[in-house]
Amino acid sequence: MVEFFKNIFRLLWRVWFYILFAAVLFLFTPIFLVVTAREKWYSIFFRTARLWAKVILFCTGFYIKKEFVQKTEKGNSYMFIANHTSVLDILLMLAIIKNPFVFVGKQELSKIPVFGHFYKRTCILVDRSNLRSKQKVLKSAQEKIDSGLSICIFPEGMVPADESIVLSSFKKGAFKLAVEHKIPIVPISFYDCKKRFSYTFFSGMPGLLRVKMHPFVSTLNLNIEDISVLKNQCFEIISEDLVNRE
Repeated sequence: MVEFFKNIFRLLWRVWFYILFAAVLFLFTPIFLVVTAREKWYSIFFRTARLWAKVILFCTGFYIKKEFVQKTEKGNSYMFIANHTSVLDILLMLAIIKNPFVFVGKQELSKIPVFGHFYKRTCILVDRSNLRSKQKVLKSAQEKIDSGLSICIFPEGMVPADESIVLSSFKKGAFKLAVEHKIPIVPISFYDCKKRFSYTFFSGMPGLLRVKMHPFVSTLNLNIEDISVLKNQCFEIISEDLVNRE
């Protein structure tokens, strides 16, 4: 009986989350339409998107505890990477990072009504089955970095279907971009997103979202031959940390 009432609460809470997500997006749409009209206004869009993310997290009962071992500097470009287990990951990344960044994400999300419109205009889209698409990502990333922006990639590529997996193997894309553009990699651990809001519908609860930003990994003296070692190094940083916090 207790589990029944818990599931009723989870159902109502999740419905509230998605309604709020859509409602706040709708309210912000006029602002988003203006600030996405020109690329030079991206920093304004980013600040607005951060507010949007914080409103959703706060109004659905989440609060954030940050542990930053090293802090980013204004005006510098970075490659932000983190483990990916929940829809909260995107909102949480926006909420904690002040340096304007661009997500590199899968093209399929551009089909979502309203959200997809802004997603296409503000993110770098990739079709992982298309080599030409991957080449366009490199060019788009270069343009964003040259304009002073950072890049954010979830290097697992997708959320693991098996929720017992702590961290799936990383793909090379984020590390290739970081090495080619000589920007530091910022490994980030999200400890609670899967527990709080996984893709299993009748699960989760409001509460604490803990985040740790690890020391940056330099790419200044690395070249294309170092990508696999770099990828494994960053995987170990996040993987060991997640296991030790379990």
